[in-house]
Amino acid sequence: MKILFLSSWYPYPPDNGSKLRVYNLLQGLARQHEVTLLSFAGRLPAETPPALRTLCCQVIAVPRPPYQPNSPRALAGLFSLAPRSVLDTYQPLMAEQIRRLLQDEAFHLVIASQWRTAAYWPAFAHLPAIYEEVELGVFTSKVAQAAQPLQRLRHHLTVLKLQQYLRRLLPRFRACTIVSEAEKSLLQELVPGYQAVHLVPNCVNLADYAAVQRRPQPESLIFTGSLSYFANHDSMSWFLEEVYPRIQAQAPTVRLVITGDPGHAPLPPAGNVTLTGFVDDVRPLIASATASLAPIRLGGGTRLKILEAMALGTPVVTTSKGAEGLEVAHGEHLLIADTPEEFASAVLRLLQDPELCRQLANNACRLISRKYDWTVVMPEFLCLVESMAYVN
Repeated sequence: MKILFLSSWYPYPPDNGSKLRVYNLLQGLARQHEVTLLSFAGRLPAETPPALRTLCCQVIAVPRPPYQPNSPRALAGLFSLAPRSVLDTYQPLMAEQIRRLLQDEAFHLVIASQWRTAAYWPAFAHLPAIYEEVELGVFTSKVAQAAQPLQRLRHHLTVLKLQQYLRRLLPRFRACTIVSEAEKSLLQELVPGYQAVHLVPNCVNLADYAAVQRRPQPESLIFTGSLSYFANHDSMSWFLEEVYPRIQAQAPTVRLVITGDPGHAPLPPAGNVTLTGFVDDVRPLIASATASLAPIRLGGGTRLKILEAMALGTPVVTTSKGAEGLEVAHGEHLLIADTPEEFASAVLRLLQDPELCRQLANNACRLISRKYDWTVVMPEFLCLVESMAYVN
């Protein structure tokens, strides 16, 4: 079968959760189908990476326009039925490339990953299509967490506009996928008449982590994730300001490593913190930490940083928001804490209790192998793909 895969993120290198998901899906699809990848890219690659050439018969990259809330198109979107971000980031070149590909080749199915590419449905409306990874939690969470009434009203209006947009958009797709039951509930609440919703959780390839040897360094913590993403920056700002001083008061030699794009906004000052920037392979760093942190307070979906740490045998401390969407239990697979005092106490427990670390790591690894390994989930995704392509 010939598949046109539209990606909101250029999936190589797979250095964030969205890219890693797309890359793994391409790996699964390429084993049985011919895949053409048409992807947005923040910076156009000089040439197609060999890793993508082995998966796709053709790879095309299109510049990804940044969302500028104060641009004329975005401001005009205040009076539109479509979300402002959809209008402001519309790229005519993407629609043109889709039409050109469909004129030149006979594709059986289109997979549009995330809202940025699903918006181009008019260009492939005559073909069966799957909307891959509908994400709503990132929008609805802002309503609940808004500090001011005016902010809450603004975010609520955004969700209402998104609801109306999805009610018009989703019927254009034969199916959509979501990453968690929490996201599925949100979707069914906002678009109750749409039933073709399929759970495809974020996963890891467990075999890719088995060869990394676990060598934890004493009193070492790690946070993985780009600080240019608002939810990651918020989590580290809160941790460094509210939580880390409490940990340092009882463990003065504790060290924290933060990996990924440092972004442009500064973090609160703190001692014994290393910002590595982007690293080619974050797995050895995670495997060398006593504990992995995910103090997430905003956003939606599920956190691959948690799954990666579990796959590497590194115990995790997260918030209720960070654990959202994952079938995990506090005290069994990881530790969950929401206040600064509770989070600091949970981290200190792991720093001081190797046996607890071992128990959590073992339980978490078993959970990954049952529910969050692509070898388990991919066959279900491939069945969905094939059924959507051939349904009348």
